Amino acid sequence: MATLLEVRDLRTQFTTDDGIVGAVDGVSFSVDSGQVLGIVGESGSGKSVTCLTLMGLNDPRSTTSTGEVLFRGEDLLKASPRRLREIRGNEIAMIFQDPMTSLNPVHSIGTQLEEALTLHENVTGKQARARALEMLMAVGIPRPERRIDDYPHQFSGGMRQRVMIAMALINSPDLVIADEPTTALDVTTQAQILSLLKRLQDEFGSAIIMITHDLGVVAETADDVVVMYGARIVERGPVDAIFSQPRHPYTWGLMGSLPRLDVAVERLEQIPGQPPSLLRPPSGCRFHPRCRYAMAKCISDVPPLEQIEYDPRHSQACHLDEATKAREAAALLTTFSEAAS
Repeated sequence: MATLLEVRDLRTQFTTDDGIVGAVDGVSFSVDSGQVLGIVGESGSGKSVTCLTLMGLNDPRSTTSTGEVLFRGEDLLKASPRRLREIRGNEIAMIFQDPMTSLNPVHSIGTQLEEALTLHENVTGKQARARALEMLMAVGIPRPERRIDDYPHQFSGGMRQRVMIAMALINSPDLVIADEPTTALDVTTQAQILSLLKRLQDEFGSAIIMITHDLGVVAETADDVVVMYGARIVERGPVDAIFSQPRHPYTWGLMGSLPRLDVAVERLEQIPGQPPSLLRPPSGCRFHPRCRYAMAKCISDVPPLEQIEYDPRHSQACHLDEATKAREAAALLTTFSEAAS
C-alpha cells in the first residue's frame, strides 16, 4: 500500500503564562492508504494535540510546531492557511470527541451537511441535499428525509455522533481522524459506532487515525498501534504484535487495566500515580516515576525508540533488557489465558 501520511519528528509547544508546554515531543509514524492506525494513551499523553497539529487547528498565536507532516508528499506544516482550508474536510476530515460542541446549535443538520459539501464541491443546492440525505442513510439515521431538517439538540448522543461521521465522510476524504469518537456513549452505542466506522471505511476506502485511551477499541479496529505517554511514543507496531508481545511497561499497564467479560474481578488493575506535567516533565524516561521496573538509567537517560530485533515493524522505548521484557510480557499474557480458561 502507498504511504498516505508520514509524520517525522513532530514537536508542538504551547506558550502559556506558566511557561512552555511540550505537548508533542519527537513523534514519528506513517499511515498507508486504507489503513487504520490506533493512537492510544491516557489523557494528556499528546494524542489529540498530535492530530490537531496535522490539521493545522492549533492557535498559531501560542503554538510552535516543528518537524514534517507529509500528506502525499506535501508538508502540511509549511502549507498556507488557505491551502489547509482546502485540505480540511475535503482530503482530511476529523470526527471530534463531543459532537454537541462541534455541531452548530442554530442550524439544522441538513444545512451543516450541505455546507460541508458546497465548501469543497461545485454542486447545486439540490445535489447537496441529495448527498446529505444519502450520507444520513449511510450512517443509519432513521427516516433521514424527516430528520435532515432537525437540529442537533433533537438527536441523541449516538445519533449526533453518526451525523459527525456523515459530515466527515461527505466529501469522501482519503484520511479520517477520529478523536475519541465513542467516549461519551454507552457500550452498546459504542459498539454500533465502531462497527459503522469500519463498514464505512471499507465502503469509502479512507484511512483512519483512531485516537483513544481504550486498548479494547484499538484491538477491535486498528491495523497498527502507536502507544503515547508524556508527549512521546513509547511503543509502536502492528496490532497483533502489540497484543501478543508487548514490550513497554506502560503498555503492560494499559493491558492490565482492561475490563474483562470472561472473569469476575473485584477491582481492575491500575497504573499507580498520575501522568506527568508537560510543563515540567520528568527527566529520562517520562514513565519512570510510575514504573516498578525503573532503574537509575531510566531517571537520567531518555530511551530511544528502537526496532525490536526479531520484528522490524515493532519498536519500543525502554531501557529494560529484552529477556526481562519477554518474561514480563509472557507472564501478563499467561494471566489473561488462565483467567479465560
